[in-house]
Amino acid sequence: MSWDEEFANSYDEWSAHMTDDIPFYVALARQADGPLVELAVGNGRVAIPVALATGRRVTGIDTSPAMLAQARVRAAEAGVELELIAGDMRDLALDEPAGLIYCPFRALLHLPTWADRRRVFERVAASLRPGGCFAWNAFAFDHNIAARLDGIHQEEPFPHTIRYAVGDNRVDLTLSDGSKSSLWWATKNEWLGLIDVAGLRLEALCGGFAGEPFADDSREYVFVTRL
Repeated sequence: MSWDEEFANSYDEWSAHMTDDIPFYVALARQADGPLVELAVGNGRVAIPVALATGRRVTGIDTSPAMLAQARVRAAEAGVELELIAGDMRDLALDEPAGLIYCPFRALLHLPTWADRRRVFERVAASLRPGGCFAWNAFAFDHNIAARLDGIHQEEPFPHTIRYAVGDNRVDLTLSDGSKSSLWWATKNEWLGLIDVAGLRLEALCGGFAGEPFADDSREYVFVTRL
């Protein structure tokens, strides 16, 4: 996973614009029959509202000790139960099959290769109950935007520089101290291929969290799949 711990200190600023995903994942959790699992749980931004809305424990997995520490504090303050696990989603293994596994805020894009994503999808499929749901969202990549921002230093939401690696289909976000977070892009057909090889079934592909149809000008993939 591509994530330097320094990004945890400003995660609230990075994620402040993303609010529409919370009711989307809450709705899926309310419908789920079985345990709830969040991949790349971060500081509990989504998991805590899910736990509050459902009254159920959410298992959250993340590679970042700093993010998990924040999630523990926030869960205690909110009075909800999160089972927080330090681990890599590529090695997902659950004691009990899940009714819902979800991965918000484009976190699957931190996986550098198609093989890494395939491994996650296969582990997810092996960890779901029959009829269980796997949902996630990711950018629909616009090369024009990436090229325009290449080399640009931005102050908001936190000072950083953007670099676009065309040959690797990668964008790097670098802080002033050199900390880096990278995103590797995937096309719609690559996501559909991952669904297929994992033995999952596509239930919905939308262009937004309100169920907007996915179109040529959509900027977000919102996927819902079933085992």
